[in-house]
Amino acid sequence: MPRQSRQKSNTRIYHCILREINKQDIFLDKQDFLKFKKEMEFTKKIYSYKLYSYVLMSNHIHLEIREEEDNLSQIMQSIQIRYVNYFNKKYQRIGHLFQDRFQSKKIENVNYFLNLLRYIHQNPVKANMAKVDTYQWSSYQEYLKEEQGLISKEEKVATLRLLANNPKEALNKFINLNHQLLNFSKAEDILEYGIKKSLTDEELIYLIKEQLKIENVQEIQSYEKKKRDKIIRKIKEMKGCSQNQIARILGINLRIIQRAK
Repeated sequence: MPRQSRQKSNTRIYHCILREINKQDIFLDKQDFLKFKKEMEFTKKIYSYKLYSYVLMSNHIHLEIREEEDNLSQIMQSIQIRYVNYFNKKYQRIGHLFQDRFQSKKIENVNYFLNLLRYIHQNPVKANMAKVDTYQWSSYQEYLKEEQGLISKEEKVATLRLLANNPKEALNKFINLNHQLLNFSKAEDILEYGIKKSLTDEELIYLIKEQLKIENVQEIQSYEKKKRDKIIRKIKEMKGCSQNQIARILGINLRIIQRAK
């Protein structure tokens, strides 16, 4: 089946995600994180793209990028190839490290741009790894410092001006924005900003617990029929889950899931 062509953004801004292959970590030590940042710095000079936010997690990467030309695929491919060559040589391995095709979604309005920036910076919070302002491998701290990092002064100014014209006021709003926690119990947040078409079993279980206030999802199978079917209907309304997946998670026959209307 042929791949669908990427949707073009009128603003040339995209949310890009790189994910590991075979559940392997992309970064194993501090040197790996630093090397990836160095390769991004190199590709920025070569392709002259704009970078507004990023986060490097152990097994995936989020980037908020504006391409100057129609070359997003070249940019992402260059970053991947250069880092994989380093990683394979260092750890004496061969083969792929990232999934074949990076994911991307177009960003065409200010609200989405800012919410995505917040989502990216809150990834360590979502993973219970660190607070927004203590995580070392995201662009958040770069906005608070005078010196230039991966995010240039021009890129910082462009982002902050979306919040306010006065630099001090804009920075305060930036800090407040990034500390307003996204509701990760909402399927919309997980699917929209994570650019996923489906929920993992773990994510679906989390949503059931958070939204329906059910601590043990296996207990649902012992509920009386009317109550059980009502809950099943609510789960089926959650975006990104299948009836087969619901049956598997709840330990309930698929036919019962299908009949609950």
